[in-house]
Amino acid sequence: MAARYGRPPSVLKMRTVAGQVFLLQVAIVLLLVAAGITALLVQSHADSRREAVNRSEAVATTFASSPGMDAALASRDPSAILQPRAEEARKRSHVDFIVVMNTDGIRYTHPLPSRIGKKFVGDIGPALRGEVVTEKLTGTIGPLVQAVVPVYGPGGKVIGLVAAGVTLEKVGNVVEDQFPLLFGAAGGVLLLTAGGTALVTGRLRRQTRGLGPEEMTRMYEHHDAVLHAVREGVVIVGGEGRLLLANDEARRLLDLPPDVEGRQVAELGLDEPTVRLLASGQMVTDEVHRVGDRLLAVNHRPTDRNGGPPGSVTTIRDTTELQALSGRADVAQARLRLLYDAGLEIGTTLDVLRTCEELAEFAVGRFADFATVDLVEAVLRGEEPRATGAGADMRRIAVGGTGDATAHFALGTTIRFLPTTRMGAGLGKGEGILEKDLASYSGWEQQSPERAAKLVEAGFHSMIAVPLRARGAILGVAMFWRSRTPESFEEEDRSLAEELVARAAVSVDNARRYSREHTMAVTLQRSLLPRGLPEQDALDAAYRYRPAQAGIGGLGGVGGDWFDIIPLPGARVALVVGDVVGHGLHAAATMGRLRTAVHNFSTLDLPPDELLWHLDELVARLDAEESGGDDGQVTGATCLYAIYDPASGRCTMARAGHLQPLVLHPDGTAFFAEVPGGPPLGLGGLPFETLELELPRDSTLVLYTDGLVEDRDRDMDEGLTLLRETIAGRPERSPEEICEAVLGALLPERPRDDIALLVGRTRVLSSKRVAEWEVPSDPSAVGEVRAEVARKLAEWDLEDEAFTTELILSELVTNAIRYAIGPIRVRLIRDRALICEVSDHSSTSPHLRQAASTDEGGRGLFLVAQFADRWGTRYTLDGKVIWTEQPLAGAE
Repeated sequence: MAARYGRPPSVLKMRTVAGQVFLLQVAIVLLLVAAGITALLVQSHADSRREAVNRSEAVATTFASSPGMDAALASRDPSAILQPRAEEARKRSHVDFIVVMNTDGIRYTHPLPSRIGKKFVGDIGPALRGEVVTEKLTGTIGPLVQAVVPVYGPGGKVIGLVAAGVTLEKVGNVVEDQFPLLFGAAGGVLLLTAGGTALVTGRLRRQTRGLGPEEMTRMYEHHDAVLHAVREGVVIVGGEGRLLLANDEARRLLDLPPDVEGRQVAELGLDEPTVRLLASGQMVTDEVHRVGDRLLAVNHRPTDRNGGPPGSVTTIRDTTELQALSGRADVAQARLRLLYDAGLEIGTTLDVLRTCEELAEFAVGRFADFATVDLVEAVLRGEEPRATGAGADMRRIAVGGTGDATAHFALGTTIRFLPTTRMGAGLGKGEGILEKDLASYSGWEQQSPERAAKLVEAGFHSMIAVPLRARGAILGVAMFWRSRTPESFEEEDRSLAEELVARAAVSVDNARRYSREHTMAVTLQRSLLPRGLPEQDALDAAYRYRPAQAGIGGLGGVGGDWFDIIPLPGARVALVVGDVVGHGLHAAATMGRLRTAVHNFSTLDLPPDELLWHLDELVARLDAEESGGDDGQVTGATCLYAIYDPASGRCTMARAGHLQPLVLHPDGTAFFAEVPGGPPLGLGGLPFETLELELPRDSTLVLYTDGLVEDRDRDMDEGLTLLRETIAGRPERSPEEICEAVLGALLPERPRDDIALLVGRTRVLSSKRVAEWEVPSDPSAVGEVRAEVARKLAEWDLEDEAFTTELILSELVTNAIRYAIGPIRVRLIRDRALICEVSDHSSTSPHLRQAASTDEGGRGLFLVAQFADRWGTRYTLDGKVIWTEQPLAGAE
């Protein structure tokens, strides 16, 4: 029975009534036996002490009164006389010691001879006054009782003392010898009592079925509470057909009178089928019976199947309200399922048009026969809509469904809802409008009477219009129509439509915001990248840039890859390819800053390794600013910088964490240039190294970013091999053709990273367009240089530039002779501009200054700056080059 209430039976815990009675009786017997034994023990201890006191007093008194005591005490050696006598008396009297002492407490006798002559331990004051002293103390032999008595001499004077003592252990051993008999008797009494108690509690256990008192009380309380609180009727009928019990719910469902207990079932006034069921012994499961206006589900079971008493138990459940609730639950479940599916199928992309089309497609067939979606013009442009859409121009961008579509406004039609109509008023308030019967023309037709007549004629009979509202602004309106479905829209349908449109409106607004941000990001990116190739004669160049696919690589595919072609003085050109880690506006903005920095550094005409060093410092500063002084890196970037000189055909390159460039020779051989690797920008601490190559005419230099050769389906080594194989063997292709071939072979279907590709085919300036002279460090040589330059300009048909050129070279050569270290070289280049270069072995650069009116010199460089279009200084490994550029009219 105990297991029936969720716990296993336990003999040790004894939770049953019988078990508790058994334990109580045994506990009482144990307490009585323990009390008796305790009393005996206490009594024995008391008797032991009393016996010790009596024995010690008797022995001490007897020995003190023995004949010859006074003579022995008065003798010259009392110990020799008294010690044997005391030891003999001690052994016969079964005490632990007999000590004879003088009035000063000095021992004459003792069981241990070594202690004779020492002072007695104890209180002897009362004994010297003629009293007997008895005291309990703990000595070296344990707890004991000792008595001290006086020894009287002639005249009643105390001439000595006798002490006798016995330990409590010696006295108590006599009592303890009786304990086995005592405990045996107590055990016998306990066994007899337990046996009698077991017989009594056995019958009690059978009567209570092993239940405890709390379980019996709880069972009754639960039985009564559950029986009358459940929403299910319970009827118990005895074997004679009499009703034994009916709970409150059964009385209500069967409409029973108050005094039904003990009456025959046939006398309760129930219908015949119910009476037969209650009186029968058959088993019934969920059999429906109509009782009055109720539908009752009845379960009937006999109670005598497992040895129980004869009779039956019947449970009754009212299913009338359950069926109505079931119908409403089905409707609510279908509604929730519809909204759940809408969340999965509407807003799958960040595209405004596609989101509206998904709304129309979803509603048709599940909710309406036809659906239209109109959006405010500002939303289509990605702008922030006004708080209300009333009076705003809307464009129809999505339609769907069956029926005569020509009755509706066509796609792309601009619509303005009149604020005087119900729809316009509801649009201004953000409320949905329900038109149950369109044929009644309750005012909705005022928007367009001709269109309204066509709609009714086409069979459209009911409509719901719901504004697309998100974050307090009206984005548009969704309209749902029924034509083939005979049922009209109801209020519940409008509520469902509002929830459906509310979810779609959030998706539309998210798509609008995404479109706006995407447009801004793309605009920023395009403004930061080159819009075309600069005019220069050093290379025949082409480029390609492919952003990462929108939705995969950052915000709309905006990334941090960049490239550039920068004309440099001396007809040279710089090729740059870089990659900022990451995607989005931050990467694009960082890319723009680095590209601008490269342009600024290139104006200083720095060699590639120095330029990357300055760029590395800039990135480190950007990291420090954006990380707030923390050690963590914010920006990661790589860069490859190459300078090509068409006059010499030499190319100098350096890289910072970037991939090696590929070189294609005119014979079709392709290889990767082994540019010494440097750390990515921003790490600092390590120098950059350069590689100088001599490129024959019509060689091709290919610079690219890692997005071209690396993809999730292809590792970098495979990509590099494929790039080299794509370019090799076809030197006749132009840079544009090479770009197309490379993208066709390596561009992934869904690129996850930006791709920047820059291809340049080298040109070499003809020796006829370059003139060089060696100038000795002699002021008289200036005139000879001017004459040679004049002849060369005449040969180039540039006599008009002769005067200016002679003036510039005269000043530059004179300064080199005066301040620099030889040898001095002059080079004249005819390109898109006339370039004059004067080189020497000095690292000191001249500075432009304004000479005072009293100064005799200092105006030469000022004149050079006035006559030349541009001028500057370029440092070399063994000195510097001062250059100037003069524009040429009609130069190619």
